Amino acid sequence: MKKHLLIASTLLFALSSLAADAPDLTMQTRIRQEGFRRSKVMDTASGLMDQIGARLTGSPNMKRANDWTMKRLQDFGLANAHLESWGPFGRGWSYESSSVRLIAPDVAELAALPLAWTPGTNGPVRGKAVKAKIETSADLEKYKGKLAGRVVMLGDPREIKVHDKPEFERFDEASLQKLEQYEIGGGGPARGAPRFTREEALKRRQLALDRLKFLAEEKPLAIIVPGNGDYGNFHVQGAGSYRTNEQYPVPSVSMTDEHYDRIVRLIDAGKEPEVELDIKTTYYDAPEQFDTVAEIPGTDKKDEIVMIGAHLDSWHGGTGATDNGAGVVATMEAVRILKAIGIAPRRTIRIALWSGEEEGLLGSRGYVVKHLGERPLLNPDEATLPSSMQKRGPLALKPEQAKISAYFNMDNGSGKIRGVYAQENAAVVPIFESWITPLRDLGVTTVTMRNTGGTDHLSFDDVGVPGFQFIQDELDYSPRTHHTNYDTYERLQRDDLMQAAVVMATFVWEAANRPEMLPRKPVVSDSARSSAP
Repeated sequence: MKKHLLIASTLLFALSSLAADAPDLTMQTRIRQEGFRRSKVMDTASGLMDQIGARLTGSPNMKRANDWTMKRLQDFGLANAHLESWGPFGRGWSYESSSVRLIAPDVAELAALPLAWTPGTNGPVRGKAVKAKIETSADLEKYKGKLAGRVVMLGDPREIKVHDKPEFERFDEASLQKLEQYEIGGGGPARGAPRFTREEALKRRQLALDRLKFLAEEKPLAIIVPGNGDYGNFHVQGAGSYRTNEQYPVPSVSMTDEHYDRIVRLIDAGKEPEVELDIKTTYYDAPEQFDTVAEIPGTDKKDEIVMIGAHLDSWHGGTGATDNGAGVVATMEAVRILKAIGIAPRRTIRIALWSGEEEGLLGSRGYVVKHLGERPLLNPDEATLPSSMQKRGPLALKPEQAKISAYFNMDNGSGKIRGVYAQENAAVVPIFESWITPLRDLGVTTVTMRNTGGTDHLSFDDVGVPGFQFIQDELDYSPRTHHTNYDTYERLQRDDLMQAAVVMATFVWEAANRPEMLPRKPVVSDSARSSAP
């Protein structure tokens, strides 16, 4: 008899759990009608990318973007829209103009843009180009006394091969099934896996600091680096960093590989090419930085919070469309959809648009430290390392941490959502699988236990709050747009962004209305973190 009662109670518990997480199909229908028939996502995209443009953290455009998104969220009807400071930020930077020309043995305009935080040239400068490659401390001694007054081509030319694969890719069924399989060893997918060990990362950081000192003493006229893209695009990440003691001392630009390679060939042929640069940049000392935050207030569980977000900052080469304007506008559209439907959620839904993501998740980490808790950094020199490589003190939580049910993030380009990373939280897998059942006709099919890295969900995951990043189609994100001058509005995919907004609105609504908050995985112990490789 007791055995039968136990089986019956177990079945009742299972059925009640399934009922609790059965998706609200009526609400899903309303979300689709609003999201697909009355979408505002591309209007928001044009406003952000065309009217504001690039949004480098610490630049005037970053603050303009904060103000613009706050006003738009207010116009959508969200409550408590405000800018939340996360502290001063080294030095801000922007560039006003950039011209790079070959002036001998031929005359040609060269496709190049300044790297972030580079100084300007104070008017046109010209000099002979020379090659250099600095990858070890020994290389610094090798080039001592040889670079002064020269335009230094820093790095090897890149061989451009015929493309044998399409640049525009979507997940197929086989690749999604592979992604669904847990990867023993915790390496995660390629985008989330660390490229270096902790020791290697520390050595690379020290070499970068030594190189800054060397260049300040050597005084080359300018630095040109290859763009590392063979579609005519080039990457524009920073030279040095935003930190006041790590400013790059030499005007520096990134150049498309096709033009970079030509100059190197001229050097190799003994033709002594000359290059002219005219770059105008501006620094801003210790600018205060902000996240944009707004809410849809809850009803009977309003003190509990479900969060959704994306990073608002970008690099300066394009207009930050796929990284991460796409995530911003889809996230904003998701809360617009829910507000437009006119039914209040049980829990409060909070949107946060972060700045400082590109410099190390600074905005989201600042928010988490202020509201939820932190593991204090024991060695300030490790601040630039991935969080998994940093040595930190014990986790100290704040009361608000217990009230955050989940954080959902979008930051992998303009591709439609194909599923979600459960971030090794096994308890949420059946919940998410239930939620995506009615979304399968939109291409959402996959819940994987794998981790993924590199996005703001890690700030929440690090303090024990369930944080999740969606799986997205790659499209042309990695080969063409990511951190390049081609990251513009034209690379956005309208239908994919509409789909992403509908999917995110669905996830947030379901999380805000289930009887209980989402289950949490055990927090990794501090001793386990400190012993990580």
